[in-house]
Parts: sequence; C-alpha cells; structure tokens
Amino acid sequence: LMALTRSHHFAGLHHLPEASWAVFFLAGVYLSRSWVFPALCLEAAAVDYLSITLGGTSGFCVTPAYAMLVPAYGALWLAGRWYARHHRDAISTLLPLIGSALVGAVLAELFSSGGFYLLSGYFAEPSLAGYLERAAKYFPAYLGAMALYVGVAALAHGLLAARGRAASGSAAR
Repeated sequence: LMALTRSHHFAGLHHLPEASWAVFFLAGVYLSRSWVFPALCLEAAAVDYLSITLGGTSGFCVTPAYAMLVPAYGALWLAGRWYARHHRDAISTLLPLIGSALVGAVLAELFSSGGFYLLSGYFAEPSLAGYLERAAKYFPAYLGAMALYVGVAALAHGLLAARGRAASGSAAR
C-alpha cells in the first residue's frame, strides 16, 4: 500500500491518499518483529529514490531534513505498538485507538514537517508562527489520509473479529 500511494506516479492510483503514516502506525499495531520498522523505512526510501530517478518525481523534499522521517515514522510505529498492548476486542478500544493514532500523527508532523521547515534550507527565517501556518495548511490532509486507512483497518479488524467469534460460537454448539 505504501509503495502504491507514496510515489503518486502509478497510473490510475494517483488519486489515492498517501498511506505512509497509516502503514507505519498499523505495522506497529500488527507486526511486532523488530526488523519490520527498518524494512518499512528502507521501502519508503527506495520508493522515493525510484520515483525521483525513474519516475520523474521532483526531489524537492530530499534535503538534510529527509532524515527526520525516521523519528517521524518511529513515532507512528511506537504509537501503534502502544495501542497493540492496550487493544481489546471491544468498542471501548476505539478511544485508545484514536488517541494513539492522533498522538503518533502529531509527533510525526512535528518531526517531518518541523524538520523540513528547520533543516531543508528553503526557509530563510524560520519562526514558530511560520511553522504553525504551514502545519495548519498541510497537517489536516495527512491526518485525514491516516484516519481513512486506520478507520478502514479498524472496521475490517472488527468485522473479522466478530466473524471469528460467531464461528467459534457455532462450533461450540
């Protein structure tokens, strides 16, 4: 999903919202192996490299600030890991899901956009007001895309869990 939506150069898929934030969060929820996080970071970098070198995508975002994506994605991964430890198959699990996704997204925004604003070299006189103006412009779209994918995953998880409970209840009779 990340490879298909990250580069926006695959024909027919350019209208899907970028899924990287949701992928890192959901990987934290569902994939606890320690190698998954660095593998996803490598995938993200490889997709960016290929889309710039082969796909004609602009390299505008590849600056010294690009390294700030690692802590940004790490915040999402760790928020997902936290949620995984607090998950219950109950509707009450939605509050910690929303809370952990929101905290992860806010931290990811601070690291990624804040890092870009401070370290990219594109902004002559960075200020808190300037950063907040840019965050207000761009963060809602990132948060909305993440909410879409996490919401679909939560719905699918809930439906599969309910189906599993129904099947085990039928087998017990």
